[in-house]
Amino acid sequence: MNGAHDVGGMHGFGPIDPEVDEPVFHAEWERRCFALSVAMGAYGSWNLDMSRYARETLPPGDYLTTSYYEHWLHGLQRQLVEHDFLSYDEIEQRMRTLQQASDHAET
Repeated sequence: MNGAHDVGGMHGFGPIDPEVDEPVFHAEWERRCFALSVAMGAYGSWNLDMSRYARETLPPGDYLTTSYYEHWLHGLQRQLVEHDFLSYDEIEQRMRTLQQASDHAET
């Protein structure tokens, strides 16, 4: 593959500036997203190649402007829908519920 999902060594993307002592996960949602992706693979719902393919279906512009675990979230959502565990509407409703709870907790 030679596209936005495989830019290693390509010119024009600037230097790699790793975060010093970067944690594996910056937020709890990243940990959960990764754990669910791996667990569903272990459950036999999909395999590593299917998971990677799902992550790489993000449009190039979105892929290049989102974080590593946002890629994993996209892939997880796609796989959950494609394998009839959830619908996109159910995912969106849950996200709204979580956002409302977060907004309420901040006030």
